[in-house]
Amino acid sequence: MDKNQKTKLIQLGLFIVTVITTTFAGAEWTLGKFIFFGMTWDDFLFGFHFSIPFLLILTVHEFGHYFTAKYHKINVTLPYYIPMWFGFVGMASLGTMGAFIRIKETIFSRVKYFDVGVSGPIAGFVVAVIFLIYGFQTLPETEYIYEVHPEYEVFGENFEERMEGLDTLILKSDLNPERLAFETLPDTIDTSRVGAVFFGDNILMNLGRKYLAHNDRYVPSSRELMHYPVLLAAYLAFFFTALNLLPIGQLDGGHVLFGLFGAKNHAIISRVLFTGFIFYAGLGWVTTADLVNSSLESIGNFLISIALYLFVVYWCAFSVFKEKRDRLLYATVLFTVQFFVASVLKVEGYSGWLLFSLLIGRFIGVDHPPVVDNTPLSVERQILGWIALVIFILSFSPEPLVVEGGF
Repeated sequence: MDKNQKTKLIQLGLFIVTVITTTFAGAEWTLGKFIFFGMTWDDFLFGFHFSIPFLLILTVHEFGHYFTAKYHKINVTLPYYIPMWFGFVGMASLGTMGAFIRIKETIFSRVKYFDVGVSGPIAGFVVAVIFLIYGFQTLPETEYIYEVHPEYEVFGENFEERMEGLDTLILKSDLNPERLAFETLPDTIDTSRVGAVFFGDNILMNLGRKYLAHNDRYVPSSRELMHYPVLLAAYLAFFFTALNLLPIGQLDGGHVLFGLFGAKNHAIISRVLFTGFIFYAGLGWVTTADLVNSSLESIGNFLISIALYLFVVYWCAFSVFKEKRDRLLYATVLFTVQFFVASVLKVEGYSGWLLFSLLIGRFIGVDHPPVVDNTPLSVERQILGWIALVIFILSFSPEPLVVEGGF
C-alpha cells in the first residue's frame, strides 16, 4: 500500500468516526441523553437527523474549497475530518471540530487566494439556508417538546415563558433551585433541569422564526433550539461559516479581505478588527464589581484575574507585534480601556471568544502571506467578496453558547 492510499484510508476513517461522533452528539443535544446515561439504540439513530444535515453542509463547504483549488490546478488534499466527542463522560459536544483540506504548495496569486477562500463558505452557506428553510417549514407540534421535557406540559403552551421566568427568579433569589421550585411549582417539575444552556441567535435565525414558520405556536426559542436537530445543524453551520469568514489573517474571510483590498489595507483592517474582537471578548472580564470587599482573598482573586487576562491577551498579540514589550503594552492598554468601559457602562462581552482570539493571534496569524501576482479582482469577484462579508454579518452570533442557572 503506497502513501497516497494510506492517506485516503486515514481520511475515510476520520470521516466514518466523525459520522458516529456527530450522531451521538445529535442524540445528546436533541434528547438530553448520553451513551452511559440512558441513551438507547433508537436514540442514537435519531441523532442522524442532526449528523446528516450538519456533515452535508460541512462537506459541501470543504469541497467548495477543494474543487476551486483543483480548478486553479493547486495541489490539494481531500478533506480531513476532525472528530471530537465527550459524551462518554456526560458532557455534550458537537461531535466534531470541523474539517480542513491541506494545500500542498504555495499560492502566489491574489485571485487564486480569493477564489479558494470564498468558495467554501458560500457553498456551505447555500446548503445551510436550504436546511434552515426546511427546518422551519417542518416544525413538529408542541407535543414533540413534551417528549423531551415532560415537565413542561404542566405549563401548557406558554411553558417557555414560565420556565424562563423561573430561571430568572432562581438567579435573583437567595433560595436554592430545589427549595424555590418546591415552594412555587407543581410536584411534576424536574428541578434538576432548572437553568439553561442555549444557543444565542443570529440574524438568520431571527428571520427564520419571523417569516419561515407556518405556525408561530411551534417555533422554538433559542432555549429550545437544541431539541430541533435540523435547525440546530443549520445554526451550527452558520456559526462555523461566520468563524471562517472573520475578515482577519488567513481565515477564509481574511483571504476575501486580502483579495478585495490588497496586502497593505489587509494588514491595517485585520489588526483593527482583531483588536475589536479581543476588546469585545474581554469586556467585563474584570470590573470594579469584582472587588466585593477589601479582604485579602477578594483582592488576591482580583489581581489573579487581571494577571490571567493580561497573559492571555499578551499571547493573542503574538502575531501582531514582534517585540515582547509591545505585546505587554498592547495587553495593558487594552485591559485598561476595557476595565473602565465595563465598570462605568456596566456592559459585558463574550469571554468565550478569547480562546478563538488566542488561536488566531498565536497560531493562525493576523497577517496574510504575500503574493507575486497582485492582479486586482474583477468586478464579479468583488461583488462576490462583498456578498461573503454580508453572509458573515448574517451568520455571526455575538454569544453563540450561553450558560445560565443550574444546568
